[in-house]
Amino acid sequence: MKVRRIDHVGIIVNDLAAAKDFFVEFGLVVHGEMEMEGALLERLLGLDDAKTSFVMLGPPDGGATIELITFHHPANEQASLRAPVNAVGIRHIAFLVEDIDAVVAKLTAMGAEPFSEVQRYEDSYKLCYVRGPEGIILDLAEEITDSQR
Repeated sequence: MKVRRIDHVGIIVNDLAAAKDFFVEFGLVVHGEMEMEGALLERLLGLDDAKTSFVMLGPPDGGATIELITFHHPANEQASLRAPVNAVGIRHIAFLVEDIDAVVAKLTAMGAEPFSEVQRYEDSYKLCYVRGPEGIILDLAEEITDSQR
């Protein structure tokens, strides 16, 4: 037995269309969309009368994907979480990007909230955390090249 790879991370959202649009504008591509309901889903999730819609998104060149999911039933009235970055549980999704300053500016124009200005970690990375739709935290990193040292 062995783990072969991380395939995807699922994120429950209230507004699937808005979250999808945000990540597409960020630069991810849609790999598929569908709705699911019925006995298989109910057994899989342990929820009666479950109905979901979801979209799979990932980098254009492949790799792990994000599955954005909304539940039509059973309804989840919970507000979007804006938990602090140090709260227990999955807190952020990390992306390696090119031109982090331009990415942060673009995300800010889209309504995302940076935690700070872009920070430099030694001579290896430029880093910035940004809060996107529904409180989702994006950890952005740009590798520092020899010409930037």
